Amino acid sequence: MSLLINYLALCWFRNNPANLHPATSFMWKTVAFYLVSGMIVEFLIADVEGIIEVLFRTFMAFSTIISFLLITKKWQYFRQLFIAIFICENFIMTLAIVAESLNFLMTINHFHYREYVDISLATMLVSWYLAIVSYILRQTLETKMSHSVILAFSYFILTYGIPMMFMDM
Repeated sequence: MSLLINYLALCWFRNNPANLHPATSFMWKTVAFYLVSGMIVEFLIADVEGIIEVLFRTFMAFSTIISFLLITKKWQYFRQLFIAIFICENFIMTLAIVAESLNFLMTINHFHYREYVDISLATMLVSWYLAIVSYILRQTLETKMSHSVILAFSYFILTYGIPMMFMDM
């Protein structure tokens, strides 16, 4: 439990993922939670094809993280970086599930400003997500802030943009 708390502290820009040493089973539990929560969100906003998108997104996340580590020659941090990003994505995804549930309730109750609230929450969650991933990459890869922000945007586009674009074809 303390390992999970240490990883969740990354969502508040505390700790260095390179200093955390998780077991392999912890990594697979993180991936399982990522898949389940991703599918819940996709079912709330899309349809059954969302399963394929979540699987493709997971593949892209693995591939992108591996690419970052091979390019920077920091392969030894794979488990720490992967778990750090996925734990924080799981946290943001849990908040997205709450936001989608709130959107559903506002729709049922014909809340006049529902769209403004929904767009504001989505913008906040995506911005927070990018900041967290940037922080994690900066800490693990020991890069400059500007490089980590570019890598975070790249990661976001590769793991969310490409699967979404692929599913729209």
